[in-house]
Amino acid sequence: MELRDTDRALVQAATAVAKLRCRSQNHTVAAAARTADGRVFTGVNVHHVTGGTCAELIVVGTAATQGVTGLETIVTVADRGREIVAPCDRCRQVLRDHFPALRVIIGSVEALRLLPIGELPPEHHVEDGQQNTTSPASAPAPPAARSAAAG
Repeated sequence: MELRDTDRALVQAATAVAKLRCRSQNHTVAAAARTADGRVFTGVNVHHVTGGTCAELIVVGTAATQGVTGLETIVTVADRGREIVAPCDRCRQVLRDHFPALRVIIGSVEALRLLPIGELPPEHHVEDGQQNTTSPASAPAPPAARSAAAG
Protein backbone atom coordinates (compact mmCIF):
# COMPACT_ATOMS: atom_id res chain seq x y z
CA MET A 1 0.00 0.00 0.00
CA GLU A 2 1.23 3.44 -0.82
CA LEU A 3 1.54 6.09 1.90
CA ARG A 4 -0.62 9.18 1.52
CA ASP A 5 0.07 12.65 2.85
CA THR A 6 -2.42 11.96 5.64
CA ASP A 7 -0.34 8.92 6.64
CA ARG A 8 2.81 11.02 6.83
CA ALA A 9 0.89 13.58 8.89
CA LEU A 10 -0.11 10.78 11.27
CA VAL A 11 3.56 9.89 11.75
CA GLN A 12 4.26 13.56 12.45
CA ALA A 13 1.44 13.64 15.04
CA ALA A 14 2.81 10.60 16.88
CA THR A 15 6.34 12.01 16.71
CA ALA A 16 5.21 15.34 18.14
CA VAL A 17 3.52 13.60 21.07
CA ALA A 18 6.61 11.42 21.64
CA LYS A 19 8.91 14.44 21.71
CA LEU A 20 6.62 16.35 24.04
CA ARG A 21 5.41 13.64 26.41
CA CYS A 22 7.91 10.75 26.34
CA ARG A 23 10.48 12.25 28.67
CA SER A 24 10.63 9.62 31.40
CA GLN A 25 10.71 5.87 31.90
CA ASN A 26 6.96 6.01 32.61
CA HIS A 27 6.17 7.09 29.04
CA THR A 28 8.48 5.86 26.30
CA VAL A 29 6.24 5.13 23.31
CA ALA A 30 3.59 7.25 21.54
CA ALA A 31 0.92 6.25 19.04
CA ALA A 32 -1.47 8.11 16.77
CA ALA A 33 -4.52 6.73 14.97
CA ARG A 34 -6.80 8.26 12.36
CA THR A 35 -10.45 7.61 11.69
CA ALA A 36 -11.94 7.42 8.20
CA ASP A 37 -13.32 10.95 8.66
CA GLY A 38 -9.84 12.30 9.47
CA ARG A 39 -9.96 12.67 13.25
CA VAL A 40 -6.65 11.87 14.94
CA PHE A 41 -6.23 10.42 18.42
CA THR A 42 -2.90 10.15 20.22
CA GLY A 43 -1.61 8.53 23.38
CA VAL A 44 1.48 7.35 25.21
CA ASN A 45 2.24 4.11 27.00
CA VAL A 46 2.05 3.90 30.77
CA HIS A 47 4.83 1.90 32.38
CA HIS A 48 4.73 0.74 35.98
CA VAL A 49 6.51 -1.94 37.96
CA THR A 50 3.25 -3.88 38.14
CA GLY A 51 2.91 -3.86 34.36
CA GLY A 52 1.72 -1.27 31.94
CA THR A 53 -0.43 -0.37 29.00
CA CYS A 54 0.84 0.17 25.48
CA ALA A 55 0.28 3.44 23.64
CA GLU A 56 -1.95 1.77 21.04
CA LEU A 57 -4.44 0.66 23.69
CA ILE A 58 -4.46 4.13 25.22
CA VAL A 59 -5.32 5.49 21.76
CA VAL A 60 -8.14 2.96 21.34
CA GLY A 61 -9.60 3.97 24.72
CA THR A 62 -9.25 7.68 23.97
CA ALA A 63 -11.02 7.27 20.64
CA ALA A 64 -13.77 5.22 22.29
CA THR A 65 -14.44 8.00 24.80
CA GLN A 66 -15.23 10.21 21.81
CA GLY A 67 -17.66 7.69 20.33
CA VAL A 68 -15.29 6.33 17.69
CA THR A 69 -16.04 2.78 16.63
CA GLY A 70 -13.61 2.53 13.73
CA LEU A 71 -9.97 3.39 13.21
CA GLU A 72 -8.43 3.45 9.74
CA THR A 73 -4.66 3.81 10.31
CA ILE A 74 -2.29 3.68 13.28
CA VAL A 75 1.40 4.35 13.84
CA THR A 76 3.58 3.87 16.91
CA VAL A 77 6.86 5.65 17.57
CA ALA A 78 9.61 5.13 20.12
CA ASP A 79 12.89 6.82 21.02
CA ARG A 80 11.14 10.20 21.17
CA GLY A 81 9.96 9.85 17.58
CA ARG A 82 13.19 8.65 16.00
CA GLU A 83 11.97 5.07 15.51
CA ILE A 84 8.75 3.59 14.12
CA VAL A 85 7.76 0.36 15.89
CA ALA A 86 5.10 -2.19 15.10
CA PRO A 87 2.48 -2.99 17.75
CA CYS A 88 3.39 -5.79 20.14
CA ASP A 89 1.63 -9.15 19.81
CA ARG A 90 -0.92 -8.29 22.50
CA CYS A 91 -1.84 -4.99 20.83
CA ARG A 92 -1.95 -6.62 17.40
CA GLN A 93 -4.54 -9.05 18.70
CA VAL A 94 -6.67 -6.30 20.25
CA LEU A 95 -6.39 -4.10 17.16
CA ARG A 96 -7.15 -7.01 14.82
CA ASP A 97 -10.19 -8.02 16.88
CA HIS A 98 -11.62 -4.50 17.14
CA PHE A 99 -10.52 -3.06 13.79
CA PRO A 100 -9.92 -5.88 11.26
CA ALA A 101 -9.45 -3.43 8.36
CA LEU A 102 -6.90 -1.30 10.26
CA ARG A 103 -3.75 -0.30 8.40
CA VAL A 104 -0.45 0.02 10.29
CA ILE A 105 2.48 2.24 9.36
CA ILE A 106 5.78 0.44 9.97
CA GLY A 107 9.37 0.53 8.75
CA SER A 108 12.26 2.87 9.23
CA VAL A 109 11.62 6.60 9.27
CA GLU A 110 13.27 6.80 5.84
CA ALA A 111 11.33 3.86 4.36
CA LEU A 112 7.82 3.78 5.79
CA ARG A 113 5.37 1.09 4.72
CA LEU A 114 1.65 0.62 5.18
CA LEU A 115 0.34 -2.88 5.93
CA PRO A 116 -3.00 -4.34 6.94
CA ILE A 117 -2.98 -5.36 10.62
CA GLY A 118 -3.27 -9.03 9.68
CA GLU A 119 -0.11 -8.92 7.54
CA LEU A 120 2.36 -7.58 10.12
CA PRO A 121 5.47 -9.71 10.48
CA PRO A 122 5.89 -11.26 13.97
CA GLU A 123 9.05 -9.39 14.94
CA HIS A 124 8.17 -7.43 18.06
CA HIS A 125 7.13 -8.34 21.57
CA VAL A 126 6.05 -6.63 24.74
CA GLU A 127 7.63 -6.97 28.15
CA ASP A 128 6.16 -5.28 31.22
CA GLY A 129 3.91 -3.09 29.07
CA GLN A 130 6.77 -1.57 27.09
CA GLN A 131 7.41 -2.23 23.47
CA ASN A 132 10.67 -3.77 22.46
CA THR A 133 12.11 -4.14 18.99
CA THR A 134 13.89 -7.37 19.82
CA SER A 135 12.83 -10.42 17.88
CA PRO A 136 10.83 -12.87 20.02
CA ALA A 137 13.29 -15.61 19.04
CA SER A 138 16.18 -13.69 20.61
CA ALA A 139 14.22 -12.29 23.54
CA PRO A 140 14.42 -13.88 26.96
CA ALA A 141 11.29 -15.73 28.01
CA PRO A 142 9.23 -13.83 30.57
CA PRO A 143 9.10 -15.26 34.08
CA ALA A 144 6.28 -17.75 34.69
CA ALA A 145 4.78 -15.50 37.36
CA ARG A 146 4.42 -12.67 34.86
CA SER A 147 2.81 -15.00 32.31
CA ALA A 148 0.35 -16.32 34.89
CA ALA A 149 -0.56 -12.81 36.01
CA ALA A 150 -1.22 -11.72 32.42
CA GLY A 151 -3.55 -14.64 31.72
